[in-house]
Amino acid sequence: MYSQWPQLFYQEYKETYFTLHRWLQIIGKIKLNKAPCPNHSWHASYKLTSSGLSTMPFPDQDRTLTIDFDFLSHSITFTTSDGDHVTRDLRSESVSDFYERVKKTLEFLDVKAQFSARPNELPDAVPFYKDTQHCEYDPFYAQDLWQAMTKIDIALSKFRARFTGKANDPLFFWGSFDLACSRFSGRSAPEHPGGVPHLPDKVVKEAYSQEIFTCGFWPGNEIYPHPAFFCYIYPEPKGFSDGELRNKASFYHHNLQEYIFPYEAVAVSPNPESALLEFLDECYQKASKLADWDKERLESDAFLLKLQTKNSATH
Repeated sequence: MYSQWPQLFYQEYKETYFTLHRWLQIIGKIKLNKAPCPNHSWHASYKLTSSGLSTMPFPDQDRTLTIDFDFLSHSITFTTSDGDHVTRDLRSESVSDFYERVKKTLEFLDVKAQFSARPNELPDAVPFYKDTQHCEYDPFYAQDLWQAMTKIDIALSKFRARFTGKANDPLFFWGSFDLACSRFSGRSAPEHPGGVPHLPDKVVKEAYSQEIFTCGFWPGNEIYPHPAFFCYIYPEPKGFSDGELRNKASFYHHNLQEYIFPYEAVAVSPNPESALLEFLDECYQKASKLADWDKERLESDAFLLKLQTKNSATH
């Protein structure tokens, strides 16, 4: 049924994206408040599931809590390890109404979470409880976005598996509203200047405290109003933005300071996953070579390669 990559149109879908982005931030902030804090804020992210996005279990008192967005049944479910289970429907409603429903659910479950009620990494910072502007939720648009990300998650997981250095599995970040994974050189990076809208500089500086190559997908924004894949490296070495990549649909976006590969170009290609992996690998090879990463150490593991070859042969 979902063999083809769905079509995504930012201008058509964006009102649903805007609303969903803020809903995801509300739930993400609960986990941010409750979960142990590892480096790079990985604890605050979502993981893709076979029906949507999940916080995965995180601590609450002497139990755990999991909050799941389901884009098949269009619901949000709160589940505790001591047996409490509450499901609410996802529907067109304002961010402020959604926020109040979440607060009442937390009270019912006796979950005490303190967090900022203002969005992060967005041009506006209207508090959730005052936001009546963003109120559209089209279930078809939400499902299309999630279905696209399920396919992208598989490709990013394969890309992550090819690297033996420090890296993270694909994670959905509710601040930037993107699905991404990163590779690290193992060396410290110069201090990041910060300046991300409505995000403390100390958070940004820690996230980019080590040399990093990041790639992923986001559904578009007003700077680039199209769904797209991206790749960037920090710090960016001289020459990274020069020249062209093999796929002529990809290009370096000087305002965003990253390579862009339009989602549409991938979705309509004969083999979308292969086209995406080729883009990711080409950007990584260019970036890591120019930045003089220790590629032999970071990309060579005979035992891992043997396991991957065996795994591929059985599928």
